[in-house]
Amino acid sequence: MKSFKIYILLLFVLFSSCSKKNSSSDYIKKVSGRYLYSSDEIMEVFFENNEMFIKWRGASNIKPLLVDENTYFVKELNEKIQFNTNSKNNKIYISLVPKSETKQLAYNYMKLDTMVRVPSEYLLEKKFDKALEGYLKIKKIDSLDPVINEESFNRLGYKELRNKNIEFAVEIFKINVALYPNSPNVYDSLGEAFMKNGDTVKAIENYKKSLSLDSGNRRAKEQLKKLEKKE
Repeated sequence: MKSFKIYILLLFVLFSSCSKKNSSSDYIKKVSGRYLYSSDEIMEVFFENNEMFIKWRGASNIKPLLVDENTYFVKELNEKIQFNTNSKNNKIYISLVPKSETKQLAYNYMKLDTMVRVPSEYLLEKKFDKALEGYLKIKKIDSLDPVINEESFNRLGYKELRNKNIEFAVEIFKINVALYPNSPNVYDSLGEAFMKNGDTVKAIENYKKSLSLDSGNRRAKEQLKKLEKKE
Protein backbone atom coordinates (compact mmCIF):
# COMPACT_ATOMS: atom_id res chain seq x y z
CA MET A 1 0.00 0.00 0.00
CA LYS A 2 2.84 2.35 0.89
CA SER A 3 4.61 1.71 -2.43
CA PHE A 4 1.36 2.44 -4.30
CA LYS A 5 1.03 5.82 -2.59
CA ILE A 6 4.63 6.65 -3.51
CA TYR A 7 3.90 5.72 -7.13
CA ILE A 8 0.85 7.99 -7.22
CA LEU A 9 2.88 10.80 -5.65
CA LEU A 10 5.61 10.41 -8.25
CA LEU A 11 3.03 10.55 -11.04
CA PHE A 12 1.53 13.69 -9.53
CA VAL A 13 4.96 15.36 -9.26
CA LEU A 14 5.82 14.39 -12.84
CA PHE A 15 2.51 15.67 -14.23
CA SER A 16 2.76 18.89 -12.22
CA SER A 17 6.28 19.61 -13.48
CA CYS A 18 5.17 18.97 -17.08
CA SER A 19 2.13 21.22 -16.65
CA LYS A 20 4.22 24.03 -15.21
CA LYS A 21 6.70 23.86 -18.07
CA ASN A 22 3.93 23.76 -20.67
CA SER A 23 2.22 26.80 -19.18
CA SER A 24 5.35 28.94 -18.93
CA SER A 25 5.31 32.19 -20.88
CA ASP A 26 8.25 31.07 -23.03
CA TYR A 27 6.57 27.80 -23.98
CA ILE A 28 3.24 29.52 -24.71
CA LYS A 29 5.00 32.07 -26.93
CA LYS A 30 6.94 29.31 -28.68
CA VAL A 31 4.04 27.07 -29.67
CA SER A 32 1.16 29.55 -30.02
CA GLY A 33 0.33 30.41 -33.60
CA ARG A 34 -1.02 29.24 -36.93
CA TYR A 35 0.24 26.00 -38.46
CA LEU A 36 -0.08 24.99 -42.11
CA TYR A 37 -2.19 21.82 -42.00
CA SER A 38 -2.52 21.57 -45.79
CA SER A 39 -1.82 23.85 -48.76
CA ASP A 40 -4.92 25.90 -47.94
CA GLU A 41 -5.87 24.95 -44.39
CA ILE A 42 -4.79 26.30 -41.01
CA MET A 43 -4.61 24.82 -37.54
CA GLU A 44 -4.30 27.45 -34.81
CA VAL A 45 -2.81 26.80 -31.35
CA PHE A 46 -3.68 29.24 -28.58
CA PHE A 47 -3.81 29.40 -24.78
CA GLU A 48 -6.47 30.56 -22.34
CA ASN A 49 -5.64 30.66 -18.62
CA ASN A 50 -2.44 28.77 -19.45
CA GLU A 51 -4.39 25.92 -21.04
CA MET A 52 -3.79 24.91 -24.65
CA PHE A 53 -6.59 24.90 -27.22
CA ILE A 54 -6.70 24.33 -30.96
CA LYS A 55 -8.92 25.86 -33.65
CA TRP A 56 -9.39 23.55 -36.60
CA ARG A 57 -12.08 22.86 -39.20
CA GLY A 58 -14.75 24.94 -37.52
CA ALA A 59 -14.03 23.72 -33.98
CA SER A 60 -12.73 26.60 -31.87
CA ASN A 61 -11.93 24.92 -28.54
CA ILE A 62 -10.28 21.56 -29.16
CA LYS A 63 -8.44 20.73 -25.94
CA PRO A 64 -5.36 18.50 -26.32
CA LEU A 65 -4.63 16.07 -23.49
CA LEU A 66 -1.14 16.40 -22.01
CA VAL A 67 0.59 13.02 -22.13
CA ASP A 68 4.12 13.98 -21.12
CA GLU A 69 6.50 16.94 -21.23
CA ASN A 70 6.10 17.63 -24.97
CA THR A 71 3.41 15.22 -26.11
CA TYR A 72 -0.32 15.75 -26.40
CA PHE A 73 -3.16 13.55 -27.57
CA VAL A 74 -5.67 15.27 -29.86
CA LYS A 75 -8.86 13.24 -30.04
CA GLU A 76 -10.15 15.05 -33.14
CA LEU A 77 -7.00 14.02 -35.02
CA ASN A 78 -6.73 10.64 -33.30
CA GLU A 79 -3.04 11.42 -33.06
CA LYS A 80 -0.38 12.24 -30.50
CA ILE A 81 1.43 15.45 -31.37
CA GLN A 82 4.64 17.16 -30.36
CA PHE A 83 6.09 20.63 -30.95
CA ASN A 84 9.58 20.46 -32.43
CA THR A 85 12.10 22.79 -34.04
CA ASN A 86 13.42 21.75 -37.44
CA SER A 87 17.14 22.50 -37.47
CA LYS A 88 17.11 22.83 -41.27
CA ASN A 89 15.01 26.00 -41.26
CA ASN A 90 14.74 26.80 -37.52
CA LYS A 91 10.94 26.70 -37.77
CA ILE A 92 8.55 25.26 -35.18
CA TYR A 93 6.48 22.31 -36.37
CA ILE A 94 3.67 20.15 -35.07
CA SER A 95 4.91 16.58 -35.42
CA LEU A 96 2.64 13.55 -35.44
CA VAL A 97 4.14 10.96 -33.12
CA PRO A 98 4.79 7.77 -35.11
CA LYS A 99 2.58 4.83 -34.15
CA SER A 100 5.47 2.49 -34.85
CA GLU A 101 8.90 2.64 -33.23
CA THR A 102 10.48 1.87 -36.61
CA LYS A 103 9.25 5.13 -38.12
CA GLN A 104 11.10 8.40 -37.68
CA LEU A 105 9.51 11.52 -36.29
CA ALA A 106 8.48 13.87 -39.11
CA TYR A 107 7.94 17.63 -39.24
CA ASN A 108 4.32 17.68 -40.38
CA TYR A 109 2.76 21.13 -39.91
CA MET A 110 4.94 24.23 -39.99
CA LYS A 111 4.21 27.27 -37.85
CA LEU A 112 3.55 30.25 -40.11
CA ASP A 113 4.88 33.76 -39.73
CA THR A 114 2.28 36.16 -38.35
CA MET A 115 1.52 37.94 -41.63
CA VAL A 116 1.31 34.83 -43.83
CA ARG A 117 -2.14 33.96 -45.21
CA VAL A 118 -3.37 30.96 -47.17
CA PRO A 119 -5.43 31.62 -50.34
CA SER A 120 -8.81 30.83 -48.75
CA GLU A 121 -8.14 33.45 -46.07
CA TYR A 122 -7.41 36.05 -48.74
CA LEU A 123 -10.63 34.96 -50.45
CA LEU A 124 -12.67 35.56 -47.29
CA GLU A 125 -10.95 38.93 -46.87
CA LYS A 126 -11.98 39.67 -50.50
CA LYS A 127 -8.37 40.15 -51.53
CA PHE A 128 -9.04 38.29 -54.76
CA ASP A 129 -5.74 39.03 -56.53
CA LYS A 130 -3.76 37.61 -53.62
CA ALA A 131 -6.10 34.61 -53.39
CA LEU A 132 -5.58 33.87 -57.09
CA GLU A 133 -1.82 34.27 -56.75
CA GLY A 134 -1.86 31.73 -53.92
CA TYR A 135 -4.00 29.21 -55.80
CA LEU A 136 -1.81 29.50 -58.90
CA LYS A 137 1.26 28.75 -56.75
CA ILE A 138 -0.48 25.66 -55.38
CA LYS A 139 -1.31 24.52 -58.90
CA LYS A 140 2.30 25.01 -59.98
CA ILE A 141 3.50 22.83 -57.12
CA ASP A 142 0.79 20.17 -57.51
CA SER A 143 -1.81 20.44 -60.27
CA LEU A 144 -3.81 17.61 -58.66
CA ASP A 145 -4.04 19.26 -55.24
CA PRO A 146 -7.72 18.87 -54.17
CA VAL A 147 -7.68 22.46 -52.88
CA ILE A 148 -7.82 23.71 -56.48
CA ASN A 149 -10.35 21.18 -57.74
CA GLU A 150 -12.42 22.75 -60.54
CA GLU A 151 -15.73 21.25 -59.41
CA SER A 152 -15.16 22.35 -55.81
CA PHE A 153 -14.64 25.94 -56.89
CA ASN A 154 -17.74 25.75 -59.05
CA ARG A 155 -19.83 24.47 -56.13
CA LEU A 156 -18.50 27.28 -53.94
CA GLY A 157 -19.39 29.83 -56.60
CA TYR A 158 -22.94 28.53 -56.96
CA LYS A 159 -23.33 28.47 -53.20
CA GLU A 160 -22.57 32.18 -53.14
CA LEU A 161 -25.00 32.75 -56.05
CA ARG A 162 -27.78 31.00 -54.09
CA ASN A 163 -26.94 33.17 -51.08
CA LYS A 164 -27.26 36.28 -53.28
CA ASN A 165 -23.57 37.10 -52.88
CA ILE A 166 -23.34 37.61 -56.62
CA GLU A 167 -20.21 39.78 -56.82
CA PHE A 168 -18.38 37.33 -54.57
CA ALA A 169 -19.52 34.45 -56.81
CA VAL A 170 -18.21 36.32 -59.87
CA GLU A 171 -14.75 36.55 -58.28
CA ILE A 172 -14.74 32.86 -57.37
CA PHE A 173 -15.65 31.89 -60.94
CA LYS A 174 -12.93 34.25 -62.22
CA ILE A 175 -10.39 32.35 -60.16
CA ASN A 176 -11.69 29.08 -61.59
CA VAL A 177 -11.31 30.48 -65.11
CA ALA A 178 -7.71 31.46 -64.36
CA LEU A 179 -6.99 28.00 -62.98
CA TYR A 180 -8.74 26.13 -65.82
CA PRO A 181 -8.65 28.37 -68.93
CA ASN A 182 -9.43 25.47 -71.26
CA SER A 183 -12.57 24.31 -69.49
CA PRO A 184 -15.89 25.27 -71.15
CA ASN A 185 -17.73 24.79 -67.87
CA VAL A 186 -15.92 27.54 -65.98
CA TYR A 187 -16.81 30.14 -68.63
CA ASP A 188 -20.42 28.94 -68.60
CA SER A 189 -20.57 29.46 -64.83
CA LEU A 190 -18.90 32.86 -65.02
CA GLY A 191 -21.31 33.86 -67.77
CA GLU A 192 -24.25 32.96 -65.55
CA ALA A 193 -22.80 34.95 -62.64
CA PHE A 194 -22.30 38.02 -64.84
CA MET A 195 -25.83 37.61 -66.18
CA LYS A 196 -27.27 37.58 -62.64
CA ASN A 197 -25.11 40.59 -61.82
CA GLY A 198 -26.69 42.50 -64.72
CA ASP A 199 -23.54 42.61 -66.85
CA THR A 200 -24.92 41.43 -70.21
CA VAL A 201 -21.78 42.22 -72.22
CA LYS A 202 -19.50 40.08 -70.05
CA ALA A 203 -22.12 37.36 -69.78
CA ILE A 204 -22.27 37.11 -73.59
CA GLU A 205 -18.49 37.16 -73.81
CA ASN A 206 -18.14 34.21 -71.43
CA TYR A 207 -20.96 32.17 -72.95
CA LYS A 208 -19.29 32.60 -76.35
CA LYS A 209 -15.98 31.48 -74.92
CA SER A 210 -17.67 28.42 -73.45
CA LEU A 211 -19.18 27.57 -76.83
CA SER A 212 -15.84 28.02 -78.58
CA LEU A 213 -14.49 25.27 -76.32
CA ASP A 214 -17.62 23.11 -76.47
CA SER A 215 -19.96 23.80 -79.39
CA GLY A 216 -22.44 21.27 -78.00
CA ASN A 217 -23.19 23.27 -74.85
CA ARG A 218 -26.97 23.67 -75.29
CA ARG A 219 -27.44 25.67 -72.13
CA ALA A 220 -24.87 28.25 -73.22
CA LYS A 221 -26.56 28.51 -76.64
CA GLU A 222 -29.97 29.11 -75.05
CA GLN A 223 -28.67 31.73 -72.64
CA LEU A 224 -26.75 33.44 -75.41
CA LYS A 225 -29.88 33.76 -77.56
CA LYS A 226 -31.81 35.33 -74.68
CA LEU A 227 -29.02 37.77 -73.89
CA GLU A 228 -28.44 38.83 -77.51
CA LYS A 229 -32.15 39.62 -77.87
CA LYS A 230 -31.84 42.05 -74.97
CA GLU A 231 -29.03 44.02 -76.60
